[in-house]
Amino acid sequence: MGDGVMAVEEDVRREATFGSLPVLRGERVWNFTDFTWVNVGLAIATWAFLVGGSTAALVGFQKGLAAMIIGNAIGVAIMLLASVVSSQRYGVEQYTLLRSAFGFGGVALLVFTVVLFTEMGWSALLGVMFGRAATQVSNQVLGTDFGPNALLVTVLSLVAIAIAWVILAKGPLTMRFLNRVVAPGLALLTVGMIVLVLSRTSWQELLAAPALNPFSDDGLNFALAVEFNLGVGLSWWPVMGSLARLTDRPRSALWPGYIGLFGATIVAQVVGMAAALTLGDSDPTVWMVPLGGEWLGVVALLFIAFANLTSLTSIVYSTCLALRQAGGNLLAKVRWEWLTAGFFVLPALVSFWPGLLYDQFLVFVTWSGAFLAAICGTVIADYFVLRRQRLDLRGLYAHGAASPYHFTGGFNLAGLLSTGLGAVAYVALYNPQTLATQPAFEVLTASVPAVVVAALAHLLLTAVLNRRRGGYASGRRERGAVIVHDRGN
Repeated sequence: MGDGVMAVEEDVRREATFGSLPVLRGERVWNFTDFTWVNVGLAIATWAFLVGGSTAALVGFQKGLAAMIIGNAIGVAIMLLASVVSSQRYGVEQYTLLRSAFGFGGVALLVFTVVLFTEMGWSALLGVMFGRAATQVSNQVLGTDFGPNALLVTVLSLVAIAIAWVILAKGPLTMRFLNRVVAPGLALLTVGMIVLVLSRTSWQELLAAPALNPFSDDGLNFALAVEFNLGVGLSWWPVMGSLARLTDRPRSALWPGYIGLFGATIVAQVVGMAAALTLGDSDPTVWMVPLGGEWLGVVALLFIAFANLTSLTSIVYSTCLALRQAGGNLLAKVRWEWLTAGFFVLPALVSFWPGLLYDQFLVFVTWSGAFLAAICGTVIADYFVLRRQRLDLRGLYAHGAASPYHFTGGFNLAGLLSTGLGAVAYVALYNPQTLATQPAFEVLTASVPAVVVAALAHLLLTAVLNRRRGGYASGRRERGAVIVHDRGN
């Protein structure tokens, strides 16, 4: 018994240490204001302007605005329920809590497939954005003529990755300091861009502007735009739980998440969409100089390039925590600096082909959304319906059969199968690769059905496969035995 308790305490201690900077479980790092700026900094990065431009390729301004509001409102709400609520309440890493839904091995399977490649993709995109923004600055200031896929873009992408790695090595407090500087500046910059856009074109002209490159009829294009923005909202799931656990109370986690990842995102996306429709190009690294003029545009590009570093560090921080938790003793022994460096290997390789993901942004986001929507559906059903927000913390760290979350050899087949069925439902309604859709897609989208199918499948499969395992019965009948850790309200 004593050895088991010591093992649990060692796992908790290991989870709470990041690099050379320990952050004890339950210790306050971010208050409401801090976490709001963190989320604003995440939201108003170059990708938000790129999302707006990509939306403009599908629909005009009015339908684009509606698509962004609908898609982000639903996507962010689902994402927050599936990540932030439980992590903040228990003060435990998101991927540790996921053991209750997928089992120890199941979490590792998801982390080393869906999560790892999704976040590596986003990291590569941010690095390339940094490189393209910086080369545009060079073209304007020094008179060079570097193209969007020039070797210098790759070199500068590698520079961005190196800087992000240095920031990560110093831990979350350094990230907090940077966001306090970057996020307010990004907010001011975004407001300035709105003024510049409206000074170039009238409101009536903007409303009447057609889509840049629509795929099909208006109804399908609008549905694609909504689905794309749903995917953007869901794309925050891999990182938000681990960040939210560092907040001091529930309202410091949930509402700043919605303020930043919905409110600030919409503002930045509207700027990107309006600029794309006005200037005829969806790439923010291209239209910023024409929009702001030579010097103001250059300053904006420099600031945006720097802001991408804060987003990059937040993404990699949460993902590497997930890798450490899912990797067990093997990765727990790897120094934080080496673990984060290893994560950057694939994004660094992708930067040698700058257009690989950047030019296929919509496809990348929607493929990611197919799996993230299904995961969110499973997690929401498990935590809110089956477990009623009650988890056995000791069981999350106990090893092997000693944990109620061991399931079948460490894998919760019900959770994994339900996630797979949700993803299949998504692709059946909308194939991101071929853009083939079913008639129901224009009404239901693909992400919402994926969430619903995964949730219902998990409820049904749990009743069939986990009647006497997974801690579901004990959670309902013996609530006094369930350890609830709540850090305040």
